[in-house]
Amino acid sequence: MRRRVREILIVGVAMAALSACGQSQSQTAPVGYGPNPALPEPRKTLIPTVKVSKVVGWPSGVTPTAPAGFRVQPFATGLDHPRWLLALPNGDVLVAESAAPPKAEPSRGLRGFFEKMLMKKAGAVTPSANRITLLRDANGDGVAELKTPFLTGLYSPFGMALVGDTLYVANADAIVAFPYKAGETKITAAPRKVTDLPGGPINHHWTKSLIASADGSRLYVGVGSLALGIHCRVHLVRVEDEHPTFSPTTSDKSTFFFDEASSIVEADLHPLFVYLVN
Repeated sequence: MRRRVREILIVGVAMAALSACGQSQSQTAPVGYGPNPALPEPRKTLIPTVKVSKVVGWPSGVTPTAPAGFRVQPFATGLDHPRWLLALPNGDVLVAESAAPPKAEPSRGLRGFFEKMLMKKAGAVTPSANRITLLRDANGDGVAELKTPFLTGLYSPFGMALVGDTLYVANADAIVAFPYKAGETKITAAPRKVTDLPGGPINHHWTKSLIASADGSRLYVGVGSLALGIHCRVHLVRVEDEHPTFSPTTSDKSTFFFDEASSIVEADLHPLFVYLVN
């Protein structure tokens, strides 16, 4: 055991020394954003620079600084790794409490050690709550007085879309649908599978964003990199199909709508554009 710890420390020191010869954290070029950003040239290094910010929650009574005339206050607290929100037409807010699904074969050895260390620092090493919670602010004071599980037993849910009386949820491995009725505080109906999605065994970017077209006839789902080894893509699924299927090849039910994106987190539609957040 002592020998293994000593080996890990030696490798860690070596990695730190090598990283000093790698990429620099400072950027002397102009700010890299705007219509014509000035970006530094890419560099190849033996040990890549990895900068992971430590996750720190807001201290009690401390909030972001707002412009004059505005104030910021917690809408809901005590959530378990909240990842995405969906505002419903009646004012209710759904929040996906979710984390990555367990790996079939966790990374082992030195790679697994450092991977777990970095992910833990980022706050990503946590079991998934696998639920969607409903938040309701009935009196309009900016604080949800009702916080209750709306959907449970999901599989690392992320994207959500409401089309008429159907709520679509993008799990890590499939899009599922539930009957929705405004005002209800819980859905107990069994899920109806709309289509499978790439969800393993390689599923590094498990979050599946989901949006619906304006007429509700199509769903667009983002599939991140390394999901079954395919590129990041936005897939289109026709809602009217009774049994649509997802396939890495073009079909009449699930087709590539946008290809060669980065790790897609969210997409949005505009009459003339598709917006992607990588």
